[in-house]
Amino acid sequence: MPSGIETLLTSKEASQALKIHPKVLERMAKRGEVPALKVGKFWRYRATTLDAWINSRLQSNSQPCRTATSF
Repeated sequence: MPSGIETLLTSKEASQALKIHPKVLERMAKRGEVPALKVGKFWRYRATTLDAWINSRLQSNSQPCRTATSF
């Protein structure tokens, strides 16, 4: 069994995987909407934790998708 620390993703790396803007991801992290860790002034993300978070959201219907509306 390998031991060690899982490499943490930067906001840019995690946002590329999620296909959203890094600042959007950081705002979500600040509000506690996405699992993240603040190291100094930077947000960091575990790929395995983000994957589990995505899967939990897909399995629960409690979080409806947001749609754009025109005003």
